[in-house]
Amino acid sequence: MKRLTRASASALLAAALALVGTAIPAPAEASTPPIAAPVLNGVDLDKATVLSLQEDMNALRLSSVALTAFYVARIRTLNPTLHAVLEVNPNALVEAIASDAHRLRYGSRGPLDGIPVLLKDNVDTADSEHTTAGSFALLRDRPSRDATLVQRLRAAGAVILGKANMSEWANFRSIHSSSGWSARGGQTNNPYVLDRNPCGSSSGSAVAVAANLTTVAIGTETFGSLMCPGSVNGDVAIKPTVGLVSRAGLIPISAQQDTAGPVTRNATDAAAVLSVIQSVDSRDPATLPAAPYVGRNYVSALSPTALQGKRIGVWRGGGHNPDADVVLAATIARLRSLGATVVDNVDLSGVDAAFQAQPFALIFEFKHEINAYLANTPGQHPADLAGLIDFNNQHADTEMPYFQQEIFEVSQSTSGDLTDPSYVQARTTATTAARTAIDTALADNHLDALLAPTTGPAWLTTLQTGDNPTNPTSGAGPAAIAGYPDVTVPAGFDHTNTLPIGINFFAGPFSEPTLISMAYAYEQATHARRAPLFLSTLPTL
Repeated sequence: MKRLTRASASALLAAALALVGTAIPAPAEASTPPIAAPVLNGVDLDKATVLSLQEDMNALRLSSVALTAFYVARIRTLNPTLHAVLEVNPNALVEAIASDAHRLRYGSRGPLDGIPVLLKDNVDTADSEHTTAGSFALLRDRPSRDATLVQRLRAAGAVILGKANMSEWANFRSIHSSSGWSARGGQTNNPYVLDRNPCGSSSGSAVAVAANLTTVAIGTETFGSLMCPGSVNGDVAIKPTVGLVSRAGLIPISAQQDTAGPVTRNATDAAAVLSVIQSVDSRDPATLPAAPYVGRNYVSALSPTALQGKRIGVWRGGGHNPDADVVLAATIARLRSLGATVVDNVDLSGVDAAFQAQPFALIFEFKHEINAYLANTPGQHPADLAGLIDFNNQHADTEMPYFQQEIFEVSQSTSGDLTDPSYVQARTTATTAARTAIDTALADNHLDALLAPTTGPAWLTTLQTGDNPTNPTSGAGPAAIAGYPDVTVPAGFDHTNTLPIGINFFAGPFSEPTLISMAYAYEQATHARRAPLFLSTLPTL
């Protein structure tokens, strides 16, 4: 293998420092910028996979430095319009240099070696990057170590590109929030139509992937925060079984429902990322039951014929949206043509009880979890939820220009005691009802998976009134409350043929290989995803 000389390393380092030495431009009003195709050295990055990029880097057609520098430059160009990235890691290109040097001397470490990865801003890094959940309240926190999933990414040779914008506090501050807005980053905009919402709370992760500001990204979900932004931004996203990926080092909402997962442009990349970040971790006891599963290679499970002979049940109980219904009908027809048996109108009996009990459980859990996180995170920041509320009141012009903090206040009014009988009853009801509904539907109908429209098309962003989707629908709720896996994949577009709509496959615990392979087979058969056009507004029909 070729060696990276000291002179060439010094030259690359100088170039790296020049590229990342200045801050990302301040947010600007959404407008259609001049957009160059994401092509580097003849490689179409929009269509590439991490596997093909490994081939390109091994053949010296690309380098991690060139790839990382490309994304840094593209972020500088597009982020003033998209507001998807909060900060670029000042060490990103240095990490890329190290990856290239390792490759030249020892060869590739695997599918993520040298691959730029953007992290949602609730994922701890023990470097000069901030971890704030989008709030200035945590600007001076200093995590003492990387989140476990970040440790695993670094060990695989990935380049930590930076932190993605998100719905502040993961949309758990106000009932009137606008998804994708944070005090630090402003309003994230949907790259397909800029005045449309990116959904949340993994807004920046999903937008950055769709707009080719990174190769892959990490998001998190408690209730739809990977599935919804994945769907409306034309991405693939995986919400793993709770416990498959460690939550140690994530700013929490609920230990019962929180998880992290990949957001990517294709199912191959999502499978590769999940294969790396899964682990058993003593810092997160919920990972212990995952021990038999964390060695799985999801890329090897991918098959274009994975839908043949499968039985898939369609759940329509998440609501009805005319555009989503059209996409769902086309999806059902395509699944049947690919050899799957589709059982329509499957009932998730009892799932409504889960929806009703979940909010009460979450407000208890949030107070308990956020107080523990703050107590264990070094730095100068509020000590607890009460301190966060005080900070927001003292900095209302910055933190609350559009919506308040009703959820914070309700959560603070609870004891946060997870032995409280009323809490225990609510959590037990929510989790048991969701799991029983899914398990029973799978067993009674002899199904391999369930299917639903992930959500409808993106709605108009209105900061003054918050999220207000027309004819809302969501297929993400049952799996989120149950802690079961869920995968969304692009399936079509709205009636204007402009806004993406995804479908999601979900099933029982640790069924990721089945779900990911189904999503892959559907993706390969349909190629439903198109790159965004960055339109200012929807076309007039």
